[in-house]
Amino acid sequence: MATSLSRSPWVIHYDASSCNGCDIEILACLTPGFDAERLGVINTGNPKHADIFLVTGSVNEQNKEVIQNIYHQMPDPKAVVAVGVCALSGGIFAECYNVSGGVDKIIPVDVVVPGCAARPESIIDGIIAAVGVLEEKQRTRRSMMAGLESLIIERTLPEDLQAILELQKMAYRSEAEIYGDFHLAPLTQTLDELKIDFLDMIFLKAVMGGQLVGSIRTFRDNHCGYINRLVIHPLFQNVGIGSRLMGAAESVYPDAERYEVFTHHKSKRNLFFLTRKGYGIYKTVRLPDGRDRLFMQKIRSQTR
Repeated sequence: MATSLSRSPWVIHYDASSCNGCDIEILACLTPGFDAERLGVINTGNPKHADIFLVTGSVNEQNKEVIQNIYHQMPDPKAVVAVGVCALSGGIFAECYNVSGGVDKIIPVDVVVPGCAARPESIIDGIIAAVGVLEEKQRTRRSMMAGLESLIIERTLPEDLQAILELQKMAYRSEAEIYGDFHLAPLTQTLDELKIDFLDMIFLKAVMGGQLVGSIRTFRDNHCGYINRLVIHPLFQNVGIGSRLMGAAESVYPDAERYEVFTHHKSKRNLFFLTRKGYGIYKTVRLPDGRDRLFMQKIRSQTR
């Protein structure tokens, strides 16, 4: 049975420093000659209304944050289509001093449409392929939501640490993409270093259907409970697991006067999530790598 996604996928297009060849072909898809609207395709300028993100051109230092902002504003499930050779690899501009490469350098790409310029028929095929990706993601999400009833949050055991480390590196990849830095501490941490953390902190894990889907760690200093490294498996994000883990971490120290976490200035999804959980910024520290670390706290009286 056809779903709303297959009947009318909404797309948003962004030109990431292309030569305009692929952009003209995308416009051609919307004109009467190819008439993508006959397939229900609607072009929107609002990422919050879009299902599919069409990106043309190569990624550079000026546009990568714009691309990431558009992507993170789109509701889940969503799909990304890289249109043209520049969006795939940087094309003939790949060796330029300010070109980072293709779109997959900063956000996940689901469908690629090759060509220079990409033909309208190929672009429409790419949109149809993206609809298939969306429907598969939607089915996965529905099964995940059904599985939330079996979610278990419990103390992490020493034998879980290797799986926790692998999950951490998988989850923090999106953070590295935001800052263009794959040397962040969570990505470079070794198992031996994690074992040292395990001796000083309480680790909690979230397990669903026997699969590790999230983890968090916490420790106490005087009257404050410090919460660290909330990580969720990328396939299981935005379904409430993070909220459950945060609540469990806070409940480890129910008599703490306040709880403290930190994130960084471009991590807008983290900021939104923590603000919704009652945390507010009280201190900002500039790090040597140029990031601003935002320390956030929740006073216990605010949780009553």
